[in-house]
Amino acid sequence: MQQHFIYFLYSKSIDRFYIGETSKLKNRLILHQKQHYKGSFTKSAKNWEIVFSKKCDSKQDALFLEKFIKRMKSKKFILKVIKNPEILDDILNNK
Repeated sequence: MQQHFIYFLYSKSIDRFYIGETSKLKNRLILHQKQHYKGSFTKSAKNWEIVFSKKCDSKQDALFLEKFIKRMKSKKFILKVIKNPEILDDILNNK
């Protein structure tokens, strides 16, 4: 079974986060930095860096967490997760 990750990218130049999921974390970062995704939010900067990643048990879990965090629309929540990643385990356990 293929590993999946949820990840947060951060761009210092625009002071914004991006949340995504992937099975190939390093390759995905390279694609974001090269602005491969033409209609993507990450096209707005070239200096994205991975500030958080979490291996998930399944693609479904990674997608669930990605959608959950994006629905929060909260930079404060993202920073909380970075400081305390166990929050994501609690979210998965209560879904």
